[in-house]
Amino acid sequence: MKSNVALIGFMGAGKSAVGRALAAAAKMDFIDLDAVIEEKAGRSITEIFAREGEPVFRRIEAAITADAAGRENTVIACGGGVVLDQANIEALGCNAVIIYLSADPSVMLRRVLNSPEKRPLLQMIDPAAAMDGLLKHRKPLYEAAADLTVNTSDLDIDSVVQNILAEMRKDESFNFPKRD
Repeated sequence: MKSNVALIGFMGAGKSAVGRALAAAAKMDFIDLDAVIEEKAGRSITEIFAREGEPVFRRIEAAITADAAGRENTVIACGGGVVLDQANIEALGCNAVIIYLSADPSVMLRRVLNSPEKRPLLQMIDPAAAMDGLLKHRKPLYEAAADLTVNTSDLDIDSVVQNILAEMRKDESFNFPKRD
């Protein structure tokens, strides 16, 4: 029986916000892998990318993901690139239902550009083109990894959470309290 939920998807799909709300609603722990990476590294993801590059970041991400995958009763908000390493997905899938939060590219771009966070992979002249290129590569990886997909484009956080909770209660592979 799986006791974790891993939220995957592109930046701006709502993984962190939905993850916090889902954990609270389901009385589960919550972990945001990007926040843990920054905490353990002692610097921001932007700084890691700038100083050491993406390969170093991905190695740190893999170690943090493996550690989080071993937890119990936890909602795990994954970074957008976690699917680039199949070992991450295999580790998460051992004890988590993997949920792909998708959204229309224009919605994700608006969310990201309105966020106070600086996204290192979008720090260029044309962030929409950068996002498009990354999405073309990652979308099939998200889809292949997912046990369930929820499009967050037109839903508020509570609606996404209720949708996920309803699906989780139907999933017999997940150790989720069935409510009457």
